[in-house]
Amino acid sequence: MFNYKSYALRKISGVGVRYLPFADAASDDVPLSRLLRLSLFQVSVGMALVLMVGTLNRVMIVELKVPAALVAGMLALPLLFAPFRALIGFRSDRFQSALGLRRLPYIFKGTMLQFGGFAIMPFALLVLSGYGEAINAPRWIGLSSAALAFLLVGAGVHIVQTIGLALATDLVPEADQPKVVGLMYVMLLVGMIVSAFAYGVLLENYTPGRLIQVIQGSAVITIALNFYAMWKQEARDRNRAITPQGPQVGFSEAWARLTERPGMMRLLTVIALGTAGFGMADVLLEPFGGQVLLMSVAETTRLTVFLACGSLVGFVMASRWLGAGTRPIEMSIFGAAVGIPAFGLIVWSSTLLSVPVLWTGTVLAGFGAGLFAHGTLTATMRSAPRDQIGLSLGAWGAVQATSAGVAIALGGVIRDVIVAKETMGASAAMPYTSVFALEAGLLTLGLLLALPLRGKTGLRKTTLEAAEKSGPTGVKDAQTAASPLVEGRAG
Repeated sequence: MFNYKSYALRKISGVGVRYLPFADAASDDVPLSRLLRLSLFQVSVGMALVLMVGTLNRVMIVELKVPAALVAGMLALPLLFAPFRALIGFRSDRFQSALGLRRLPYIFKGTMLQFGGFAIMPFALLVLSGYGEAINAPRWIGLSSAALAFLLVGAGVHIVQTIGLALATDLVPEADQPKVVGLMYVMLLVGMIVSAFAYGVLLENYTPGRLIQVIQGSAVITIALNFYAMWKQEARDRNRAITPQGPQVGFSEAWARLTERPGMMRLLTVIALGTAGFGMADVLLEPFGGQVLLMSVAETTRLTVFLACGSLVGFVMASRWLGAGTRPIEMSIFGAAVGIPAFGLIVWSSTLLSVPVLWTGTVLAGFGAGLFAHGTLTATMRSAPRDQIGLSLGAWGAVQATSAGVAIALGGVIRDVIVAKETMGASAAMPYTSVFALEAGLLTLGLLLALPLRGKTGLRKTTLEAAEKSGPTGVKDAQTAASPLVEGRAG
């Protein structure tokens, strides 16, 4: 008798492996269904990013009349935790618990921080909007509570994302780790797209009360997604409860070994400049659409959808091109090159007062950001020794998050400074277009710094084989002398 269930499952699995980026990382021990369930923590992170960077920043700047510099400072508060991402990942490697777990306790703590921030945020917005009985509350209470909420959610996002990626790499062989990390970031973009669509529909008829309901619902969904993602993902190890397993070197020594790799510091500098170039507009893109092009809350929220869709396409195309032999650093250079004209289109949309031109520029900016992020992520992982993959992931995340936070804060400050210069006769668009032009300049600088990395000679198989004949010392010397930044495939 024909088994329809088995046939359907085989077809679905085949479609997933063929069309879903990095789905070929699945195996019999770690099926695709388990990886997708684990990736739900990235969906909750994407939801938090859309809510904070997309919806709330526009509402606070436009509807609640909070200065953009203040909102940008709130959004940048999580960068206080960003430099510690590498340390958090390193500590989770050596964490000792009575249950023998390493990763899950940290994910639980991060989830509780996210929930706590979402629980405080509605009351802060009530005070800022003067809704109901909150009209008599001092405004500083609303501002300080909103800052605390942003800080808690941001800290939770950093912890959950760092440890979740470390747990994902624990589940698969070393050769499949870059694929799994790529799959997790694709699911982050999927979460951003879905949540942006949902928020756009729910806030079509905006009221302060409706926004509070959306935030409270997001808090509950965050708990549900993260707990389901953690369920039965990490095996208990009683031996680990007695004697923690992990690297035997200290964090300072491990970090020094990583940064001494040829080209690593230049690569981290390129990551910082490129991330700042792509991220400075995050806090201003939706207010720009609202104030200059007179778009509604729902319409500006959909800009996040266009940005995330462009990034998703960028990740997919980058995975295919890297699989075909394209060098990661060249992928990063191409991503930065796409971002420069993208911001030119965004600036041009203010002259034409054209929403479609803004959509086109936003999609291209997301596409370039996806290529750049995937290229630098792959280059960072392949430039690290095999025993420092987790640390390299943390380093990439720390540099990216810190530079993004600084860029967000700086973008808001620049916008407010230009607005305050009334004697300049600045138009409504000038405070925003000046920031967009600066982003194009940062991308140009990052592109120029990345060009010398193309000349680095990767670790070829013949070089390694020759070194192996000289023993372990020869292999270590060959790995240290060669830079894998430009390799097209994992070793």
